[in-house]
Amino acid sequence: MITRQLTHPGSIVIVGGSNDIRKPGGKVVKNLIDGGFEGRLYVLNPKEDEVQGIKSYRNAEDLPEVDLAIIAIAAKYTPETVEYLTQKKNTRAVIILSAGFSEESHEGKLLEDKVVEAVNKVNGSLIGPNCVGVLTPQHHSVFTMPIPRLEPDGCDFISGSGATACFIMEAGIPKGLTFANVYSVGNSAQMGVEDILKYMDETFDPDKDPKIKLLYLETIEKPGLLLKHASSLIKKGCRIAAIKAGTSEAGRRAASSHTGALASPDAAVDALFRKAGIVRCFGREDLISVASVFQHPELKGKNIAIITHAGGPAVMLTDTLSEGGLEVPPISGEHADKLKEELFPGSSTANPIDFLATGTAEQLGKIIDYTNDYFDNIDAMVVIFGTPGLQEIYDVYDLLDEKMKTSKKPIFPVLPSILTAKKEVEAFVEKGRVFFPDEVTLGKALSRVYNTPAPVRPDGEFAGVDEKMIRNIIQKVDDGYLSPEDVGALLDAAGIHRAKEVVVQNESQLAGAVKQVNFPLVMKVVGPVHKSDVGGVALNLTTMEEVKEEFHRMMEIKDAKGVLLQSMMKGMELFAGVKKEDKFGHLLLFGLGGIFIEILKDVRTLLSPVSVSEVLREMKLLKSYKMLEGARGMEGVNREKFAETIVRLGALVAAAPEITELDLNPLLGSEKEVVAVDARIRVEKPKSENT
Repeated sequence: MITRQLTHPGSIVIVGGSNDIRKPGGKVVKNLIDGGFEGRLYVLNPKEDEVQGIKSYRNAEDLPEVDLAIIAIAAKYTPETVEYLTQKKNTRAVIILSAGFSEESHEGKLLEDKVVEAVNKVNGSLIGPNCVGVLTPQHHSVFTMPIPRLEPDGCDFISGSGATACFIMEAGIPKGLTFANVYSVGNSAQMGVEDILKYMDETFDPDKDPKIKLLYLETIEKPGLLLKHASSLIKKGCRIAAIKAGTSEAGRRAASSHTGALASPDAAVDALFRKAGIVRCFGREDLISVASVFQHPELKGKNIAIITHAGGPAVMLTDTLSEGGLEVPPISGEHADKLKEELFPGSSTANPIDFLATGTAEQLGKIIDYTNDYFDNIDAMVVIFGTPGLQEIYDVYDLLDEKMKTSKKPIFPVLPSILTAKKEVEAFVEKGRVFFPDEVTLGKALSRVYNTPAPVRPDGEFAGVDEKMIRNIIQKVDDGYLSPEDVGALLDAAGIHRAKEVVVQNESQLAGAVKQVNFPLVMKVVGPVHKSDVGGVALNLTTMEEVKEEFHRMMEIKDAKGVLLQSMMKGMELFAGVKKEDKFGHLLLFGLGGIFIEILKDVRTLLSPVSVSEVLREMKLLKSYKMLEGARGMEGVNREKFAETIVRLGALVAAAPEITELDLNPLLGSEKEVVAVDARIRVEKPKSENT
């Protein structure tokens, strides 16, 4: 929990504070003093009576009561100190800068656990250990630089890495990016990034609090908490961007199903962020660019006017925007012609609007005014303006600042001359402006922000999902892959349409089975997981002789327990599956089947539960979506029924969380229906259920 003693302490003690500002204990004292902390400031140091003009106590017993303790001593001395302060000095907030805890060794983890226990005992707040501290308008409790200008409308920044937080601020501040509060959580012994975000959500004041939140995460220990409070903040008008580091293909767990193999380590993070409405970033500059986009008015449409006096950057930006799903539409007509008359000969108003290297501030103003007043097909402007250094360009940037104050459409400034026009750019930033030094980076950030969906919530339950039946089936089955009969029963209980099928174990059952499913039919071996790999599938059988021959052949396959007979159906091959991901819950994957899943891996991933609208939105992002619509005379697929199948899978695993992997491969889709032809379900119960 976050206490007021952490956010608004009336008194702070720096344990290990010193006069040496080259050390964390000395630098944090200096930063607190320079930051103008208005409360009572103390130091605890057995060798000093005064530190940087602040009274220093040699013994903790002599300290007065203190709200917040900042710890900058060796790890081995920390638990005893924290326990004393919380028990004897009414300390309810602790920031531990020191390293040497769980990040280093098992012994360090034990020390960390003792600290957490002491803080929890008094319902206090703990930040760290192994962090750079907390930076707020109330107190600059960090030992690092830079110390950014803290603005109420700046960014709240929560980072799992102190060094990364410093590097991001270091790169963002010169571009005009501002900050409001910065939390470095280090080892997250008591509170992680998710907990700080929870506090920001639960205490959010739309009239006073920052509406931009930046996150850097190396682990996501509480994905449900992150989803709940990120989506809540976004619905309240906030915008959130995040980096999730530490994922790689090497982290993928072995899996026996298609779904398990396709669910990459990053898939759960992507699905979580999309569901919450978080803009995902993949590096420091990426996060800075997205945050800078956030500090401009929101982009309401995808049509961009590029205003430039340099052709090359405009071409590169056009390409980037197009690749990202945004558009640079042509501008023409009477007003475009009139604007062209206002510019130097050789200028173009076709979009990009190129007013040449000799273009003036006055001309830039006219272009912006025309774009605002007459070009209705334009939603926003990107202004690219640098200089070869022949003259100062203060007038251009001053005009740009003034136009940005009154423009009806967002204006994103690209100022590439960060050395040649260094003074002019710095003056622009001093006006409170944020700029972009690179047009391609801006284009990528704009596209990512525009294409990140708003938070979603399930539409509600589908009728016909029999949760009681699902639980009855799950309770009686053993761990591992389920029998075809149990798989079919679960699909029926979830209301998922499936092909008619019968399982036989001996030849005498064949005639009755054929009557139930009818010719032409399919036969599949029961037992081996990968039927096709062992020759366990036969298609389009039309005679009893073929059925008997295939039955005997399949029963000779290793691990064969029977043969499944099924009606031969037609339609487009689709795929849907489920993978249970540790801490995140169930991932739902879907796409076209066949080559599209085996080779192209054209699938979308969602975090369960889902709504039909959510699935349909993701479905449009499949590379093969045109085929689902019906291309080149091919029959399309009923996309609503396909989406309903995915939603019902979510309902199934919600009722049966023991399901760890599930494949519907293939589903066959037509304009009328979507039918499950083959299915595999693997169950893994909690150990207590199996003992």
